[in-house]
Amino acid sequence: MTGIETISEQRCHGGVQGFYRHYSESCGGPMRFALFQPPQAASERCPVLYFLAGLTCTEETATIKAGAQRMAAELGLILVMPDTSPRHTGIDGATGDWEFGEGAGFYVDATQSPWSSRFCMHSYVVDELPAMLARHFPVDTGHSGITGHSMGGHGALTIALRHPEHYRSVSAFAPIVAPSQVPWGQKAFSRYLGDDRSAWASYDACELVRRRTFDGTILIDQGEADAFLSTQLKPELFDQACAEGGQSLLLRRHAGYDHSYYFITSFIDDHLRHHARALGRL
Repeated sequence: MTGIETISEQRCHGGVQGFYRHYSESCGGPMRFALFQPPQAASERCPVLYFLAGLTCTEETATIKAGAQRMAAELGLILVMPDTSPRHTGIDGATGDWEFGEGAGFYVDATQSPWSSRFCMHSYVVDELPAMLARHFPVDTGHSGITGHSMGGHGALTIALRHPEHYRSVSAFAPIVAPSQVPWGQKAFSRYLGDDRSAWASYDACELVRRRTFDGTILIDQGEADAFLSTQLKPELFDQACAEGGQSLLLRRHAGYDHSYYFITSFIDDHLRHHARALGRL
């Protein structure tokens, strides 16, 4: 594959689980991603579901822990798991803080120096990565969905609301729905986007959904034993914003479940079916 380095490929549920590296113009350096091709991809182009991971995660996290491949193989969905940020940037302050910098790109296009030179994950996920995948893998680009966890849930919601023409379905696990109002988001946005809070609204799902809606129901699962529920996630704010904006939302709360991938793997099949229905696979 010209322009793509294959790191590894393994047989998985009748398909192929691969890990790849390529040079990203958006992020100004090498980026890694994981991609699962279901058995159906051997003979046809398949719908694609992007899974955006959370703070501290890499392209390996959801790939290994979510347990999504079995159902994706049954439904005929290609799964794409990008890394959460550029790596080895050499930018002072980009490492050493798990809430910011490398491993914490927040799926924004940074506007502030020095971050703007490398941290452009929004453009990478929305434009560059899908275009590259369409050239090298049997992806049906007209049938795309997006999901994610925590910071990645924030990314999935904001990307789908800003670019509804690109996606037919969206869901999230324990997303940061109001980053402008919680410590994680405030810390990242002030550095990536500056102090002008009007710029933050373009990356805040609660602000976006009041102004525009997504065609279809948004599915969100949230564990009630999540340690970050009341301080960082605040799903009730998105519930209220959806009601005000007229957005269809299915917000499911689950007693006893925390923020971990044990929670995600418990409900991943429901999310895959949610996307498969919108992507013409059910």
